[in-house]
Amino acid sequence: MDRRNLLRAGVVGGAAAAFSGALWKEAFAAPAQPGPGPYGALQAADANGIMLPSGFTSRVIARTGQTVPGTSYTWHSAPDGGACFADGSGWIYVSNSEVSSGGASAVRFNSGGTVTGAYRILSGTSTNCAGGHTPWNTWLSCEETTTGRVWETDPWGVNAAVARPAMGRFKHEAAACDPVNHVIYLTEDQSDGCFYRFIPNTWGNLSAGTLQVAKGGTGTALTLTWATVPDPDGSPTATRNQVSGVKRFNGGEGCWYDNGIIYFTTKGDNRVWAYNTATAFIELAYDDSLVSGTAPLTGVDNITGSATSGDLYVAEDGGNMEICVITPDDVIAPFLRITGQGSSEITGPAFNPAGNRFYFSSQRGTSGSSSGGITYEVTGPFRS
Repeated sequence: MDRRNLLRAGVVGGAAAAFSGALWKEAFAAPAQPGPGPYGALQAADANGIMLPSGFTSRVIARTGQTVPGTSYTWHSAPDGGACFADGSGWIYVSNSEVSSGGASAVRFNSGGTVTGAYRILSGTSTNCAGGHTPWNTWLSCEETTTGRVWETDPWGVNAAVARPAMGRFKHEAAACDPVNHVIYLTEDQSDGCFYRFIPNTWGNLSAGTLQVAKGGTGTALTLTWATVPDPDGSPTATRNQVSGVKRFNGGEGCWYDNGIIYFTTKGDNRVWAYNTATAFIELAYDDSLVSGTAPLTGVDNITGSATSGDLYVAEDGGNMEICVITPDDVIAPFLRITGQGSSEITGPAFNPAGNRFYFSSQRGTSGSSSGGITYEVTGPFRS
């Protein structure tokens, strides 16, 4: 049984069907290792400088400082975390801006993938890095500052964005919603950062709730416990230092929920973690120091997944500017590589609702500056 099916077996029907810790450990007895990817070798770079498997094509959706083609809207600087939302027969892609003026923007597509609009959905914030998609179709945009906040935004740009201080003030990176247990998991981009969860008083309303922090030892396979953070405001004592015995994570980055498992990345040690929400057991899904031979994935950063295939897609901040795919049978391989942009990083990977179009950005593009960001779309024979 592969990873996806084994993990699904532990959460089908909710927590009542949770499997034992011993069985869970079998899922990641060996973290992902290099092997042939599901789409074959990367081909020569295309006109956009992107190396893709045979059958896949890329196009540029937007460039920082330029109007989004087909609209009058100027795209923001340093595009970062992103997500897609269904919009009738079309969809919307939202993207954060990781500069001091922050904020987030959106691009709307019709059913054929043609851009029909672009607009601002968040302003007046700072260093908006990653975030997360909620089941009630809002975008949680996270500020990566010492007392950063989570902002709940409307992808359609109709409702005003709202700060959610109950979710804690710290160097936020990403968020992932668990729709079964009604919990939101949060990562912290600090070298001695923590892993958090927010339990709203009412699911769908993030104005009030309980912020908790994970506790555990220094190992890489263990059961976590959770403690309430006394002062989510994080001042004068940072949230990560308010509870004794917390488990430290070296630079929390992207976060993704799939079938009862929270996958999140830590850039400081090039790891992908898998946390079972039913058993509270955490294990490594990938660690570049445990790879046999040359590690295909370094500079581990943003993460997303395919809802149909169970594949995970992990973007690099560093490395050789690749997005790597981790398959359900724990094989890791490059899915794409951006050439000629070695001073940039890949951000905001996300699939459209149908799973046949894939979006991401090169935060600093060919210039190496926040004013050089480029947002792309890839289409091709994505597997189901």
